[in-house]
Amino acid sequence: MTTLALDYADRDGAIARRRWVMSRVAIYAVLSLFALVYLAPALLVFLNSFRDGAEVSRNGLIAIPMSFSFDNYVRAWTQACVSGMCRGLAPNFINSLIITIPATIATTIIGAMNGYVLSKWKFPGSEFVFVMIFLGIFLPSQVSLLPWAWIIGKLGLSNNVMGLLLIHTVQGISFATLFCRNFYAGLPDEIVKAAQIDGAGFWRIFTRVVLPLSGPILAVTVIWQFTSIWNEYLYGVVFTSGAQQPITAAIMGVRAGGSAATVMMAAVPPLLVYLIGGKYFVRGLTQGALK
Repeated sequence: MTTLALDYADRDGAIARRRWVMSRVAIYAVLSLFALVYLAPALLVFLNSFRDGAEVSRNGLIAIPMSFSFDNYVRAWTQACVSGMCRGLAPNFINSLIITIPATIATTIIGAMNGYVLSKWKFPGSEFVFVMIFLGIFLPSQVSLLPWAWIIGKLGLSNNVMGLLLIHTVQGISFATLFCRNFYAGLPDEIVKAAQIDGAGFWRIFTRVVLPLSGPILAVTVIWQFTSIWNEYLYGVVFTSGAQQPITAAIMGVRAGGSAATVMMAAVPPLLVYLIGGKYFVRGLTQGALK
């Protein structure tokens, strides 16, 4: 009976393992199919960015590449015509860096301080202040065009990269505050109280206690803000033109409709940021960013 029972157990175990393997294969096959469908347009643009124009005209956009060259990138960087000026997209790419990097840093710092105050140093009316900041998330960009036009006009920042830097810094505070406030709300209050008992003040607690624990949520904020600001199009088109435009707005004005190379130039930076910090993004979200 013992031997028979062992035989049945081995057979049941083998069947269970086979079913598990088959289920895994089916799951990964379906996921791979969806990933392929989702990535197909990006892959198509990537491959076309290395094909010369004659081949694309002859064989169409959807075809196996017969040539491979970086000439499209060189021409887009140095010779692309934007608003009648054929100086390439290099100035516009630099504009995007000038706008995105400082705005990301500023909104992350301001959001972290706001979240710290609104979660650990509450004051009368603090919840109302948080709600007002939170409502900024739901304010459509189109609604704020006229107020921003008036503000940057009064500041003398019309058609200026610094105007876009100001706009994106202010616009990004709502998301940064929401992320950081919800994350800090999950930190034990005893940590702050213990630091206060030891004589630490507002800033020392923030810099020595809270910030060292903020790695995951700061990664979320940086990645979110960088990709959002870099990919933003409306403000760039409305408030700047020509050499002052960020690359996302400039590529729409490239003569002959632009090329796959220009699109890839605009897409690569946020993609690299997410690939480098993607695991921290997911970790930060699960630790309180969307509580």
